[in-house]
Amino acid sequence: MNPSTALATVLVDELVRGGVREAVLAPGSRNAPLAFALHAADRDGRLRLHVRIDERSAGFLALGLAKASGRPVPVVTTSGTAAVNVHPAVVEADHSGVPLLVLTADRPVELRGVGANQTIEQLGLFVRSVRHVDELSVDRYPDGPAQRRCVAAALEASRTGPVHLDVAFREPLVPTRDPGEVRPDGGPRSSGEDAGGAVPWAGAQDGPGTFLEAGPRTVVVAGDRGGWEARWVAEAASWPLLAEPSSGARSGPNALATYRLLLDRLGPEVERVVVYGRPTLSRPVTRLLAREDVEVVVVPRTGRVVRLGPREPLVAAAAVPGWVPKAAPRAEPDDWLTGWLDADAKARDAVHEVVAAEPVSGLGVAWTLAAELPRRALLVAGSSSAVRDLDLADVWDDPLLDESGRALVEEQRTVLANRGASGIDGTVSTAVGAALAHQQRSGGRAYALVGDLTFLHDSNGLVIGPDEPRPDLTVVVVNDDGGGLFTLLEQGAPEHAEVFERVFGTPHGVDLEALCRATSTSYARPDSLDDVVRELSPRAGLHVVEVRTDRSRTRDLHAMLRAAAESALR
Repeated sequence: MNPSTALATVLVDELVRGGVREAVLAPGSRNAPLAFALHAADRDGRLRLHVRIDERSAGFLALGLAKASGRPVPVVTTSGTAAVNVHPAVVEADHSGVPLLVLTADRPVELRGVGANQTIEQLGLFVRSVRHVDELSVDRYPDGPAQRRCVAAALEASRTGPVHLDVAFREPLVPTRDPGEVRPDGGPRSSGEDAGGAVPWAGAQDGPGTFLEAGPRTVVVAGDRGGWEARWVAEAASWPLLAEPSSGARSGPNALATYRLLLDRLGPEVERVVVYGRPTLSRPVTRLLAREDVEVVVVPRTGRVVRLGPREPLVAAAAVPGWVPKAAPRAEPDDWLTGWLDADAKARDAVHEVVAAEPVSGLGVAWTLAAELPRRALLVAGSSSAVRDLDLADVWDDPLLDESGRALVEEQRTVLANRGASGIDGTVSTAVGAALAHQQRSGGRAYALVGDLTFLHDSNGLVIGPDEPRPDLTVVVVNDDGGGLFTLLEQGAPEHAEVFERVFGTPHGVDLEALCRATSTSYARPDSLDDVVRELSPRAGLHVVEVRTDRSRTRDLHAMLRAAAESALR
């Protein structure tokens, strides 16, 4: 076995040993040893391989797989600009704490800096966005055991975010003989199950405690990937819950659907905010967190335990996998919580009337999808208007605990969004990856809700080879022919109308049906919300549903929502 084949074989074996079950490959020449090793692992059923021709799409596909599965997922590229194209996914993984493994193939050290083709400085390419960087080569790690330790260290570091291994290969880059059933270091091949000595990916652990007095007027803010513990502690302490759609906590009796519309009136009374995850969606929440007279308690994803007074631990941070709480000691709603719940009920009724009077809007499509989303379903939301429209939809009645205290998290709906860096690039590929991982573990139906610009940014995500795994995924595209979110911002004000349409509105006029036809993707264009509901019924494969809306109505519609909520709260 030649050195490059041996190195690639050890690397893939150790990934499987460490819990990797999915891998994404963007083909090339220098990464050929890894392509052969991954193909063999896929053939033997030790992992599932996904091949994509676009490295940016490949990166976001791996991101979606990792987000939905909770396991580390490698994305493998060749050298040069191919590696650079993964950077957007790495940035998102960094800010959202996703275990993405970036494996970039490289020339050996003697070919760097001497003008060799397709050779750039790759080792520090993602240095500001990754938890761990190393060069895996036979020069740096000359034998199998040393190479295994290098990979194991990368897997361990990926618990909290992306890592980068730059893997240097010398020619020959293809196998020179059958690698057989023996690993280059003499040990047995790992099977699909975690082998002894593996880096454990999940396991309960305890952390230091922080005591919180129950007295101050407190709200719980659950941002992106905040976790269901945010809901649990809110109910245990009788606190209002301000949960973003992708928090994993947007359910239960304490969750408020219209919190963004309530904060101007009720926010001044808040004395303390307990924050889970990354709250990035709402300017009113950002202003609340910035107030000097508000105590902000951030629960990090490091296993720390938050306690209320002298009670038993009420919640563990989401970085303690496997922790199953006993039934929360549900506190009776007091005047503080009741005031928020009453205001939310009034505002909900008011905004529902406004949206119902609009024939078809982004809000109407988002709310329709939210209402039809079945238990155990997955929804990936675009980071622009889509996730904000969902944020005003009703919360779900997902169960959290049954009477015996058994966790029912697996029965809940899952909403994911790339809110770490909040980019709209790569969303289609993220949704494909998330759907594949979700359905691999017997999850339910999968959907994506995106705007037209988000969809066009990653239309390459529709390009899936005939031999590649394909999810059952319905992508709902709200097409207002441009940047609808900008109409709600300062630049969308009437005084900027002369400039707005060209540089912010950016109409494109793309025929989405023709684009879907070019990639053999199933397509439909319903004209009413009732027709949208029919298109959400179960179907096999990838299906795109285009709903056309009028962007010129968006700013006025949201102004009407705010006015209706304010009137209802008087």
